[in-house]
Amino acid sequence: MIELKQVTWKRERLTLLDEVSWRVRPGEHWALLGLNGSGKTTLLNIVCGYIWPTSGEVSVLGRKYGEVDLRELRKSIGWVSNSLQDKLYKTDRAQYVVLSGIHATIGLYDAVSDEDETRARGQMESLGCLHLWDREYGTCSQGEKQKLLLARALMASPQVLILDEPCNGLDLFSRERLLESISELARRPDAPTLIYVTHHTEEIVPELGHALLLRRGQVFRSGPVADVLDSATLTEFFEAPVAAETHGGRVYVRAL
Repeated sequence: MIELKQVTWKRERLTLLDEVSWRVRPGEHWALLGLNGSGKTTLLNIVCGYIWPTSGEVSVLGRKYGEVDLRELRKSIGWVSNSLQDKLYKTDRAQYVVLSGIHATIGLYDAVSDEDETRARGQMESLGCLHLWDREYGTCSQGEKQKLLLARALMASPQVLILDEPCNGLDLFSRERLLESISELARRPDAPTLIYVTHHTEEIVPELGHALLLRRGQVFRSGPVADVLDSATLTEFFEAPVAAETHGGRVYVRAL
């Protein structure tokens, strides 16, 4: 699904990614874990083809960058981020926000079919936000908006879906409701490959079976969650003593 081979990206004298290699196989869902400034956003921009690596090779969905039309390939990659929330029209109805995902537009300008509306209803119902139908987007809570953005991204039937710190700004209860929706999405037989970006281990739900730990632009460790999210590894990763405790299939970290 995704393969990076020794990818480096430099800006002026700064090396923001340093020989990053990463492989995501079909059927895997990954968490991308790193502190602020670790290179997560740079890595995502390279995966989506928005910036070009200084060196190294990138392949997504079996197609090598440099040999594929990136505009077409991006249609198979969904990206949900908080930055998109502010770009959407606050007076749009919730279902229009979801339907706009078909053409990845800000606002709905194309005619929609009954089939499109049925799909939108189905996506909103599966994510627990169908009750928002006909609500103005601007009146929705932060958690409700994130669910609408998820439904919007799924309207394009992406093969890869990037969730870029989707729980930022959510209270405890809104976070848990959103994470449950993400778990349910990951369990669908037709689910896209999920890449969940965070700097909080407790947000990594059990369905995200693999984790890539990124530190200062380098891969610190990658593999099954059980192998990389333990006390010894995370202590070394965070460069501070921590204890990792598992509850309900999720890893909670506390400072020592």
